[in-house]
Amino acid sequence: MYKSNIVLALSAILCCGVSAAQEVGDTLAEVVVTATGTERLLRDVPVQTEVISRKMLESYGGRSIEDILGGLTASFAFAEGDMGSQMQLGGLGNSYILILIDGKRIHGDVGGENDLGLIDPQNIERIEIVKGAQSALYGSDAMAGVINIITRKHEEHPCYAESTTRYGSHNDVRQHASVGFKAGRWTSSTNFQLQHNDGWQNTARQLAEGKVLTDTKTKTTNEFTNWQLGQRLTYSLGRSSELYAEGTYYTKRIYRPTDGLYPSCDVYTYDLMYRNASASAGGKWWVNAQKKDVVTVDVDWNLHNYYYKYTARTYEYVKLVGAQYGDMDGEWYSVPYYPGQTNLQSGQQRLMAQAKGVFHLPHAHTLQGGAEYRYDYLDAPHRTDSGTASDWTAAAYVQDEYDLQDWLNVTAGLRLVGNQGFGVRLTPKVSTMMSFGDFRLRVGWSQGFKTPQVKEMHYRYLHVMGSSTFFNMGNSSLRPQTSDYFSGGAEYRGKNFTMSLTGYLNKLRNMIALVNVAVDEIPPGITQAYFGDGSDKVQARMYKNMDDATTWGIDANVSWTPVKSLTLNASYSYLDTEAHLYDADKDRMKTVTLDGMAHHKWSASAVWHCRFCPAYKMGLNLSTRGSSKRMYENNGDGKAFQLWRLNTTHDIGREGRKTAFRVEIGVDNIFNYVDRTMHPFHRGTNSPGTTVFAALSLRFNQGKTLAFKKKSGGGSARGEEADSE
Repeated sequence: MYKSNIVLALSAILCCGVSAAQEVGDTLAEVVVTATGTERLLRDVPVQTEVISRKMLESYGGRSIEDILGGLTASFAFAEGDMGSQMQLGGLGNSYILILIDGKRIHGDVGGENDLGLIDPQNIERIEIVKGAQSALYGSDAMAGVINIITRKHEEHPCYAESTTRYGSHNDVRQHASVGFKAGRWTSSTNFQLQHNDGWQNTARQLAEGKVLTDTKTKTTNEFTNWQLGQRLTYSLGRSSELYAEGTYYTKRIYRPTDGLYPSCDVYTYDLMYRNASASAGGKWWVNAQKKDVVTVDVDWNLHNYYYKYTARTYEYVKLVGAQYGDMDGEWYSVPYYPGQTNLQSGQQRLMAQAKGVFHLPHAHTLQGGAEYRYDYLDAPHRTDSGTASDWTAAAYVQDEYDLQDWLNVTAGLRLVGNQGFGVRLTPKVSTMMSFGDFRLRVGWSQGFKTPQVKEMHYRYLHVMGSSTFFNMGNSSLRPQTSDYFSGGAEYRGKNFTMSLTGYLNKLRNMIALVNVAVDEIPPGITQAYFGDGSDKVQARMYKNMDDATTWGIDANVSWTPVKSLTLNASYSYLDTEAHLYDADKDRMKTVTLDGMAHHKWSASAVWHCRFCPAYKMGLNLSTRGSSKRMYENNGDGKAFQLWRLNTTHDIGREGRKTAFRVEIGVDNIFNYVDRTMHPFHRGTNSPGTTVFAALSLRFNQGKTLAFKKKSGGGSARGEEADSE
């Protein structure tokens, strides 16, 4: 009976192959844009690029971008918290990773972290990942790499509507809705998303105030709710140009444990609240009829406000700043706040303007050039000396993609950066790709230049909790960071099998980190206001430049389609780091490991599809992800872990119909692993244990779908009309 079941299962896999997706074969024609800023087939891009396709996203069924990146590639590590996602790539954290949405920088920094709730997982067409500062197109935020989220456009449909509702354990609700239409020269797209989770507690044990509490109210993940509304309008001026305008509004509230009286180590008197807004406008002009050469102009404005929303009476120490306070200007006072009131902690605004052009020149040259200007403004009435701070950066770049031979490409670029307080710096980039049939060899070198952020120089954060005082502060004496990034790799892309192996070395100088400092380094006014005589109980940290830091590692990816209905994927990442920091207590240099580093991370999946009848298609995705222990200087290391996940998809309806239905049912952390390390020590994973989820998607498309097919030998494309799906 056992052997018979195996035979039946194998037979089902083979017979379903004619209608299933062939993941590896599809990637041969995948077009990417992030690495060079020009459209190239994935197999022919000069800089090593990882792609998470729409099919992979739908098969995996991730609830968030952290879930997706952590589960589908071994390169990333996350430690989610109230202040955002502590993300790491190649040993470097959030401020070294540039996150783009359709080529535009995400805005939502909170204490040096990123609120990735701004990204709607259901609205992603694909994700492109380029590691290291290998492209002249991107500036200081890309020392570790670039993540470009390509959103869904639905441009082939004159009218469409879709909705996805997902519900899971811990009252986890994810709602996505999108509608769009075309009317003459106008195209409109409206998107809405909502996310909610009740939070969970993995342990009731907490170390606080010198003792271990066994019944703390502190949660591993706090309850939160956020929602976002976005609108985009496009107007076509003809076959050669178009204009667009778009905007978003986003709000989030994090509900923290409270007893309505006084703060202690495990309850609070205020929740956290965020308000984001953005507005953009621009245009595109195709220089020739083939639409190969193009010029684009974009202007973007972004706002990110971070508030306390009080749930009980609270006294906050604030510094009065401004001429309106007369003799009291610069003095510190204890100010009461009452339930329902809000208090702005920081307001960040950013204005960006950029123009760029792509031109295909004779003799196999593709030239790209551009200029950009960025202005950052920080409004933090009680967290900076003057109440506000600002900074501007201007840059110009040029990049040439030169196909010397059919089998040899050299891409070289220069980026010139000028900053308000740190002068001018020129950084070169160069990469080479050699092609031998289905094999590719790539090598690259690039320099990076990163000026200190406004918050790193001016922002301070003080929180008094019981008898413990924690104080983090900026440092206006910081120096710019520089880097040299080296990489080399080999790749094979066949019809049913792909494999890549890439090694890298990233050497950073003057790396900025938040480190422990002595009390006498705290500005005198603050010390007197909060700490009296500056006793030894004060715990203070300041942003400082490390002398140097080095990260190096190896990334490997394999994908194999033994039959058309089955795809097997595996990803592995090895990482090591080393940094040198001056130890003031011992008056010597000390060697440290960058916080959050894990030597080994891995992920793997088996994806199977079968169309049982014209009106029903089923998919299975069994995946695993894991990590060795994550290392930290303080509060212990995060434990090693491995989690397993199963997601099933059920597509109902015939292909080519205007209306489609999809049902997803899945279970995450199948074997119920929970890291019960007590607060506030580090964990390897915040997973609450086994969780289940289900989702329902409804899609309506009116009109014809334009199916694009790539020629196997190059980058040209032709369009063929097909029925809507």
